[in-house]
This record gives sequence, structure tokens and C-alpha cells, in this order.
Amino acid sequence: MYETSSYEEYLTRGIKKLPSIKGDEARFIIPAPKVFTEGRTTVLDNFSEIVSILNRDPDHVLKYLLRELGTAGKTEGGRVIFQGRFSTEMIASLIDEYVEEFVICSECNRPDTHLTKSVRTLMLKCDACGAHRPIKKRLVKKEVTRNSLEEGETYEVRIEAVGRRGDGIAKIGKYSLFVPGTQKGDVVKVRVKKISGTLAFTERLNPQ
Repeated sequence: MYETSSYEEYLTRGIKKLPSIKGDEARFIIPAPKVFTEGRTTVLDNFSEIVSILNRDPDHVLKYLLRELGTAGKTEGGRVIFQGRFSTEMIASLIDEYVEEFVICSECNRPDTHLTKSVRTLMLKCDACGAHRPIKKRLVKKEVTRNSLEEGETYEVRIEAVGRRGDGIAKIGKYSLFVPGTQKGDVVKVRVKKISGTLAFTERLNPQ
């Protein structure tokens, strides 16, 4: 009786020390960005709704978007106004990249995480499985492996995914290249028409 009681006590204590899962992965659905242009500006109308789902500081999300788009902007109510014209596809792609970098746990793929600082390093800690990783190291790795693109130049790329609007998406270093009229697995030559931040818009040179 004594040994059984001791075992049960230890088991109970161990369970209490396990990290609790705060969220429900099935409910982690990011709202599609509502984007429209007003003159020479672009408005992300449901910014506050998106940030609420991500459970992140709005200023942190905004700074990321501004840096990647290479533009200026401001919050106004629950929306963001960017200087310049940007497509819904561009905004959606950057939000997806933010989620992968700053929200999703690399171990259990759950969104139950939070950002914290350890000394001078920004860390992503998972409340579901207890894993943690430094954000800084991942960003440095991206910086080292990135390649430069130039508008007007041609490149051969492999389509790795298909975007929400049906365009193929390829990767060169830090850049996501959108290629109309392609499917996953296609290898095509493209000409870069426009680069905005880490997004590049292209035309296919060898359509089939």
C-alpha cells in the first residue's frame, strides 16, 4: 500500500508539472486579409482581427510587415494603411511567413507559443510541448542564404506551391516568386517584373 501510494503521488506531481495546452490547433484559422487600395495607399482592413488570432503584439507584426514590404505605414483603428500599392497575395504571403517564423512551434507545429527575451536573444517558447528556439539564429541563417534578384532578369525556378489566387510560388533565397499559369512541380524560366520586399512578381517565358 505504501509503495502504490508513493507511486501515485509521484505520478500526480509529474502530471502537474507538464506544460498545459492552452489552445486548440483546429481552431487556429487565420482570417483572409481584407485588402484594398485608396489612391496611392493600401489598406489592410482586418489587421486587428488577424493580430488577435496570432496572439502577438500589433506593433511587432506591423514592423515585420513594413520591413518586408520596404515601405512606411500606420495603424488607424483596427486597420493598417501602407504607403504604396500591394496586392492581397503579397500581404497574405507575408502574414504566412510571420506565422511560420514567430508563431508556429517547430517541434509540435502548434500555435500555442509566446515570444520572450533571454538576455538579448528573442525566443519562441511553446506552451504545448515546452520546446523553445531562438528567433535570432533563424533570421541570421536566412540572411546568409539569401540570393539577390534583379528586375528584368530571367531565372529558372521550380514551383514549390500554389498561392491562394492560383499562381505558382517558387523560392530563390529569401524571395517568394509568383508565377502565373504554373502548377506545383513545374520547372520554368521566368522574368522578374517587379520586386517588393521579399516578394517578386514574374512572367513565364516558356509557357506550355
